[in-house]
Amino acid sequence: MPRFARRLKARPGFGFPALVCLVFFCLALSSCSVQPSAPATVANPTSLPPIPTTAASVTPYPTTPPSPIPTGTFIPTETATAPSSATGKIVFSSNRAGDYTDIYVMNSDGSQVIRLTKGQSDSFAGPWSPDGARIAYTAFGLTHSYIAVMNADGTNQTKLTNDENADDGFPAWSPDGKRIAYTSRRDGNNEIYVMDADGSNPTRLTNNPTDDFGPAWSPDGKLIAFVSDRDRTAGYYSIYIMNADGAGVKRLTKGNTIDYEPAWSPDGARIAFRSHLNEPADIYVINVDGSGLQNLTNHPAEDWSPDWSPDGSQIAFQTNRDGNWEIYVMDADGANQVNLTKNSVDDQLPFWRP
Repeated sequence: MPRFARRLKARPGFGFPALVCLVFFCLALSSCSVQPSAPATVANPTSLPPIPTTAASVTPYPTTPPSPIPTGTFIPTETATAPSSATGKIVFSSNRAGDYTDIYVMNSDGSQVIRLTKGQSDSFAGPWSPDGARIAYTAFGLTHSYIAVMNADGTNQTKLTNDENADDGFPAWSPDGKRIAYTSRRDGNNEIYVMDADGSNPTRLTNNPTDDFGPAWSPDGKLIAFVSDRDRTAGYYSIYIMNADGAGVKRLTKGNTIDYEPAWSPDGARIAFRSHLNEPADIYVINVDGSGLQNLTNHPAEDWSPDWSPDGSQIAFQTNRDGNWEIYVMDADGANQVNLTKNSVDDQLPFWRP
């Protein structure tokens, strides 16, 4: 069965299976792996899906979370030429400061990059709380991955889960900010759990012998989208939707391919996701009733980790089309794809601030 990847090196044909590739992000699964053809080290993100089929190299990490930088550290970077209408903040992961992957925040036009975490372990970006005051993320200790939260400026880094016998990752806030859905292997395979925002009252939502991971809460809080291979050959994944209590599971995507990283549009009408329907992976959108499937990026490179802007007009994503992972933004119809990060190392897992 797949385990969460501590560190993934990009190899031809590697997908996000291990952290969803998105490492974790990458929580990806080790059973399926469509690797990007980028020559850089990849901490599979966005979705921390399953671990890649190829073995990930593991470096021992301390069990304590990284030491925060109270006020944040400004990291000069080249400013991208993004649409003048771009506003807001985007949190993302990068190894631009050294061997480990840390969490950064930037303006949604690519300017003013600030480093939030700093330590001797990898930390992978997760979503902002609905009020934009905190960020949930996945971090790695010596033996396991865990979910933590911090203030938007990087202070007050706090572990929410700490089961040394399990890997936890892929946090997703409920719209009211009171709960966090996440993926855990504490039962021997990837399952969807939910807990209170302070880490208390963990409750298992799925109970399937295959892998369920990468939850994403609908804007109205009634539904959760997730990734599973419950109806597929092991290693081939589809997007599913269930009620917020785990009942009423329905399969949304049904192509003979690998689908990862669901992200709801702000109006709840569509879901963006990464699909390997036409290799390499592209960003697709689909209506919640399963109709209207559309390829937005349609590029001969790996495009992963979609996330909608708060107003639904744009989608941020990561791509290796420039030789390494970069954060791009495009209009919601796939037009005007612009590189925001323009850095020689890997920048991944973008999440727009509400």
